[in-house]
Amino acid sequence: MDRTGLLIILSSPSGAGKSTLARRLMAWDPTLSFSVSATTRPARPGEIDGEHYSFMSREAFSGMVASGDMLEHAEVFGNLYGSPRAPVEAAMQAGRDTIFDVDWQGGQQIRASVLGPHVVSIFILPPSLAELERRLVARGQDAPEVIAGRMEKSRDEISHWAEYDYVLVNDDLDETFERLTAILVAERLRKDRQKGLGAFVKKLMEGSSR
Repeated sequence: MDRTGLLIILSSPSGAGKSTLARRLMAWDPTLSFSVSATTRPARPGEIDGEHYSFMSREAFSGMVASGDMLEHAEVFGNLYGSPRAPVEAAMQAGRDTIFDVDWQGGQQIRASVLGPHVVSIFILPPSLAELERRLVARGQDAPEVIAGRMEKSRDEISHWAEYDYVLVNDDLDETFERLTAILVAERLRKDRQKGLGAFVKKLMEGSSR
């Protein structure tokens, strides 16, 4: 039976494994799409419009916010970022799920939008703050002061864990991924997401042998 697509919000502090889990989800189900953010910042070398970001003017972006065509938006270092509504609605109607890599603030906005009833929000926790810091150091990408800043931000992110539908502790990546896919399978089977279920049951009863 046809179903309505989901808006899958994945949030976590940096280093908890969210990006890795999102990539594995998309490999697990190639019909999944990743929400391409819109931004007012200039494209960097190698970035492709519509693939990495949808690049637009500040005026166009602000117009979309005013008309309700952004599911969530924020200003970061003077540039606007947001999630356009139209491609997500198109995916929903086609029965395809969309993954959002957003923080707790973006998640709040999406849940409060007109598409909120179709949201499944999942927060990924590290097994400990010490392990989280170890992972950030092991990346070898950031200076100690940057890592300290990320750890401080992580505490703020983690404080919003109770706002999510599901919370997974990523102490083992494979086990966490199994739990994540189990959530998706169950959410997809909810009766209110199956478009043709009522008609199917009616037809089933009309064909009763009584």
